[in-house]
Parts: sequence; structure tokens; C-alpha cells
Amino acid sequence: MKLSVIGCGYLGAVHAAAMASIGHEVIGIDIDPQRVDALSRAEAPFFEPGLPELLRAGVESGALAFTTDISRAAGASVHFVGVGTPQQQSGHAADLTDVNTAFESLLPHLRPGDVVAGKSTVPVGTAAVLAERVATTGATLVWNPEFLREGWAVKDTIDPDRLVVGVPGGPDGERAADMLRQVFHPAVAKATPFIVTDYATAELVKVSANAFLATKISFINAMAEIAEVTGADVTLLAEAIGHDKRIGRPFLGSGIGFGGGCLPKDIRAFAARAEELGRGESVNFLREVDAINLRRRDRAVQLVVDGLGGSVHGKKVTILGAAFKPHSDDVRDSPALDAAVRLHGLGAEVVVTDPQALQNARRMHPQLTYVADRDTALRDADAVLLVTEWDEYRRELSPEHAASLTRGRVVVDGRNAYDSAAWRAAGWTYFGMGRP
Repeated sequence: MKLSVIGCGYLGAVHAAAMASIGHEVIGIDIDPQRVDALSRAEAPFFEPGLPELLRAGVESGALAFTTDISRAAGASVHFVGVGTPQQQSGHAADLTDVNTAFESLLPHLRPGDVVAGKSTVPVGTAAVLAERVATTGATLVWNPEFLREGWAVKDTIDPDRLVVGVPGGPDGERAADMLRQVFHPAVAKATPFIVTDYATAELVKVSANAFLATKISFINAMAEIAEVTGADVTLLAEAIGHDKRIGRPFLGSGIGFGGGCLPKDIRAFAARAEELGRGESVNFLREVDAINLRRRDRAVQLVVDGLGGSVHGKKVTILGAAFKPHSDDVRDSPALDAAVRLHGLGAEVVVTDPQALQNARRMHPQLTYVADRDTALRDADAVLLVTEWDEYRRELSPEHAASLTRGRVVVDGRNAYDSAAWRAAGWTYFGMGRP
């Protein structure tokens, strides 16, 4: 099939390359000329494992192309819209400016029988409004939320754990759902769950999934707060309750909390939309989820201060990690950079290292010092704060080797990733998050 992908940021670029890899002819469209030029050269404008190879194969075969000219979307059977929905500057609600602009630009190029598949994370009720505009062209709108994990986005697109498609009622909706089955033919052939819903349910699936994950993370971090005043070990607590199949172990990793471009802004937008719908009380707990998450950042900073005797002024603190999670260069709402900026504000000499995210971090916070090499960054540090659990910090850095480089022996484990006994045995003062 011939497909168009409107918006070639993180979501769109991965989706376009993945769709080309499974046999479709894909035109990716974006308003940023530099991004389009990079993608046209098969250069990924961000770090995502497996994406460069897909881009290269698609561009070289001719199955994948990129342009700023939206008129080239004409002739595609299915048009995916995956532009961003950032948090409004004046509040917590989602900013739909880019979504509305993308749809307005696409409308003149739609034909009767086309399918427009929205993939952006939007407030519930958005699709119903957009569907009326799409219907004036004879095309049909569906809502097909994405469930990508940064670092595994290629796999999650080609081999998803489920596919959700929100459609209108009647024959148009049935036909549109069938076209989406054809688009995702490899996954459908593997009997991947293909869930057909109404618009509102499809929109809620995405935001409720993110809200649940955020809640689970903040729950175990709330338990970490209790553990810190009782002497309990939250890592053993998580292991014990995680064996309960009704609870499960994933996302019960206590630490400095979540960040990134999805969970924080999505739970805030969800709460804001619930208020608009007159049901704010239904998701009041999400405000506490957000508050717990931010308190863990405060706690990590305080542990560094406590470890250095009550003041970090003039002390060198090395931050291991800048991205909000490993296998990504995304620094949006990164706990690592938040902690780094706070420590810098307290007078510390802050050095940040990361395998992939330094360029993005430097653009966002140029006042910090960035060092690419891990060992150079550790040299003469008075304290070390692990925030992003890349393998080269978590598995490949021994406490003995770290001690041979640093001046001080204070380590704050913001992800509870280290063997506390091993670090203490090597002479370190070890602080975990909710650990004795």
C-alpha cells in the first residue's frame, strides 16, 4: 500500500521507516527542512536502536522518502498523523496546535475512500471533532494510538503487543478497520490482538495506559518514602509483592522517578481534560502521582547534600546519565538534568556524562559541564549520582574502578541499580532510594 506519515519526529520517523520495512511505499512529511534533509540521507535525527538500518534500507530501495511538501501525500491510501501534543505553556492541558495544523494541511489532498489514522496522544473527544472535518472529503478517520517504548520503538512498531483502532460506526468504520489490518499485516498474521473500538475508547486506552504505569512507579516510590523512615528496604518489598500475579514486578523499580516526553505531560493533560469534562475528582490521584515523582528528585539531591556533609558548594558532583532513560537521547523532563541543575544552583561543580544525550542536554542546559568519557567525568569527583542506568554505569562500572578515579567516596544510587554491599565494601558511603 502507499502510505503517508505526517510528522516525522520521534513517532513519525520510526513509523515511516517501519512501515517501509514491511513492504509499503511510504512518504514521510515534516515542516522541518533540516529534519527532512537528514532523514532523506537515511540519518536518524535522534538515537533509537535499529532505526538507522531501517532508514538506510528504505531510502536505498526507494520504498521510503521524505519531503516538506504535503501535496505529495496525495494518492496514499492511508495517512498517519503523528505530530506532537506538548503541554500548554499556560497550563497542564495538551496543546493541539500542531494536530489541528496537520489536519488542515492534509484535508485538500484527501480522496473519498482514504483513511486518516491519528496516532498522536490527544484528549478524549478530539477524534470526534476531527472526524467531521475529515468526512467532508469522503475520507474516514480512525484513531490508532501508539504504545512505543523509547529504545525499543522499532520492535514495538513492527511487532506490537496489541493494536488498537478506534473507528466510526457502520460500513465506513468496518472498511477502515480492514485497511488497518492490511497495513499491519505481519502483526495481524501472528494473531496480535487487534482491538476495534469507538473513538473515545481508543483515545482513553493510550492515556489510561500511561496513567497506570505512572501510578505504579509512584506507588513504589511512595513506599520508598515510608521505607526511608522505618529502615525497610523498598527493593525487597518490590520483589516480594511483585510475585503476586495480580500486581506483577515490572514498573516496581523505585528510584528517582519517571521523566521523558510522555508520562509527565500525559498524566497532567489527562487530569486537565477530566476537569473539563466535570470529572476531575475521578483522577485526582494523578496529581499526587505527579507530586510523588517530583519529590523523589528532591530526595536524590538531598542525599547528595547529606553525603557531602550538608553542603555541595565547591564540590565536584558527577551525574551518570543525562537522558531520561537508557537507550535514548531524549532529555525532555529528564530527572538526571533536573538533579544536575538543582545541584549546580546549590554551588556544586556539576559534570554530566551520557553515551548519547550530551548534545541535547547541552542545548537545554548550557550552564552545566558535559564530558563524554565516563572515566574522565568521574575523575576527582567528590560524589557520584547515578540517574540513567546505562550498562556502562550499571554493569560495567565496578566500585573499585570508580574509587580509583574519584576524590570522594559518596555514591547516590538514583535507580537502586547497584549492589550496596559491594560498594560499601569498596569504601563507599552508599545511599539508595528507600534502602537502608
